[in-house]
Amino acid sequence: MSPKQISIISNLLGIQDSSIRNTINMLQEGATVPFISRYRKERTGSLDEVQIGNIQKEYKKQIDLENRKETVLAAIKEQGALTDKLRKRIIETYDPIELEDLYLPFKRKKKTKAGVARENGLEPLAETIKQQSVQNINAEAKRYLNSNIKTIRSAIEGAQHIIAEWISEDEKIRDKTRISLRKHGTIASKVVKKKKDEAIKYRDYFDFEESLVKCPSHRFLALMRGQSEGFLRVGLKMDHDRLIHSIERKYVSYNAPCAKLLSEAIQDGYKRLILPSIENQVAGEYKEKADKIAIEVFVKNLRQLLLSAPLGQKATLALDPGFRSGCKVVILDKNGNLKFNTAIYPHPPQNDTEKSEKVISDLCRKHNIKAIAIGNGTAGRESESFIKSLNLGIETYMVNEDGASIYSASEIAREEFPDKDVTVRGSVSIGRRLMDPLAELVKIDAKSIGVGQYQHDVNQSLLKESLDQTVISCVNSIGININTASKHLLTYVSGLGPVTAENIIQYRKENGNFTSRSQLKKVPRVGAKAFEQAAGFLRVRNAKNPLENSGVHPEAYPIVNQMAKDSKSSVEELIENPAILRSLDLSNYVTSDFGLPTLRDIIKEIEKPGLDPRGAVTSFSFDGRIRAIDDIQIGMILPGIVNNITNFGAFVDIGVKQGGLVHISQIADKFISNPADVLSLHQQVTVKVLDIDIQRGRINLTMKGL
Repeated sequence: MSPKQISIISNLLGIQDSSIRNTINMLQEGATVPFISRYRKERTGSLDEVQIGNIQKEYKKQIDLENRKETVLAAIKEQGALTDKLRKRIIETYDPIELEDLYLPFKRKKKTKAGVARENGLEPLAETIKQQSVQNINAEAKRYLNSNIKTIRSAIEGAQHIIAEWISEDEKIRDKTRISLRKHGTIASKVVKKKKDEAIKYRDYFDFEESLVKCPSHRFLALMRGQSEGFLRVGLKMDHDRLIHSIERKYVSYNAPCAKLLSEAIQDGYKRLILPSIENQVAGEYKEKADKIAIEVFVKNLRQLLLSAPLGQKATLALDPGFRSGCKVVILDKNGNLKFNTAIYPHPPQNDTEKSEKVISDLCRKHNIKAIAIGNGTAGRESESFIKSLNLGIETYMVNEDGASIYSASEIAREEFPDKDVTVRGSVSIGRRLMDPLAELVKIDAKSIGVGQYQHDVNQSLLKESLDQTVISCVNSIGININTASKHLLTYVSGLGPVTAENIIQYRKENGNFTSRSQLKKVPRVGAKAFEQAAGFLRVRNAKNPLENSGVHPEAYPIVNQMAKDSKSSVEELIENPAILRSLDLSNYVTSDFGLPTLRDIIKEIEKPGLDPRGAVTSFSFDGRIRAIDDIQIGMILPGIVNNITNFGAFVDIGVKQGGLVHISQIADKFISNPADVLSLHQQVTVKVLDIDIQRGRINLTMKGL
């Protein structure tokens, strides 16, 4: 990568050139983002995962731009039109839009009006009109009549089509139009009249117009969705006459004989060719920005969801609620293994309450159940009331079951439970989500988890890339138990993949549990690079060396051993007595590979080996009066759980199917620019009902003054 490209990324991200250069070198060597941010701080200047991920994205953009330049240069050269000046401009541009503007005149086009006119020899006539150099244009045009061009008018029109295309390919005009639309354009929408009744959810946009620069991302995406669903007509608007006049002033001498013809060609080129192209381009830019913002919101929510506090290894009864079809019940041991499954029918129409009570009580007693997980879907509240009425003395938790049905029908679920139906698999997923949200949710397509905004409307490849990186980041931030992790969880560990994850599982089956990280080297396809990248993120519980259950990388074991030796203690004693660690002078252990940032990280890990950073799960109860939207009244003060955060507010589950919206203006008594600044996913909150729209299924809430 050239110094110029490094400098571009540096200016864009506000990161030193040296940090960017070193990071890119490590990425080229096969290092992963989690590994670089965790174990190579000296080389990056202590950049975090987000910064390194941004460098990776910009690096890829530069590579893609260079590849595009090569394609453009080859295409123009093939036409024999590549001058030294043009080659220099193409090589020296680092703006993708400028590159495409430079290439536009040389792009192979479908048959156009201008192309037909050229085929009929009208290009010299077009040049004559553009130069406004003749007094009698009709006499000049007569010279170009032939078997295809039979009239003076058709000759002039053909020449005007060529001029229109020239105008549309003018780099400066295109740029001026683009800048004007970005700055002064508005986005407007109208309802499709014949679909007005169906489009009720887009009522706010039936007759709407707003400055493009002021239109927030979520509104832009809502308008785009309304258009894609056929309910709205959406377009960009601005004062085009002013821009056309500025173009005419550049080309037209108003006293010249051809002025009117040239003016007509300019207007045609602007309205028919430039405007649609630039409108699509600017709309695409705003769509890209809106996608990026929406994906950032999704990523933040997904991270919080994946890092939700786990219940831990406790025997759990999980219940997938239902009315007519009954409630599916599964028993999971402390490791999440399915031990038993059945169904009960405590709700209408069966109302088999007595038998259901006995089944649940017996199962809890027999399997020494420590927790009960209940899905929050249909009949969830009724099932919660039923379980709590049994007074079992067991903590009961409502679990968000978004995506459980996706998992239950997936290949992963079929592989895990080939002899169980989808209802049993779904119940298992609910229970496991309570025990360890991260380990279970990695099995589900992140788009199906139910957080974020407009996830089906944004760039899907960019969304998938961002979500995959988020899952990888979360998995590696926790530290994975190599002896209990599933294949799907291991796949996301830095340096591993589907094949090596499967090989680890197979090695575990054939050789028993790992007793040290170094055994990983014996697993087929786990080479030196994979071991380097993965080892620090894997944990071996109850290993002989306590560092195996920490985030200290094996490459740093000699340093810790030296620390123990210098303090006349063992590694175990260092862990048991943090005061010894704090008495050490870390500067004595600085080397070319291990600087103070890494040494401080090592100390932190020794002080808390094996500690799960996710905290502890807490139970929650909704207001017992609320079952459906009809039970809610304006002014009610209710407990709720934040189940989604967007840029315009937060959605709060108050115990009914429809989530209530707390608009950003109703979250705090002071101004906030982002709901995520004061709220987090799964946060327990108190809300007040402001308004209820039963027709649209909307509940407006406030947290002000509460």
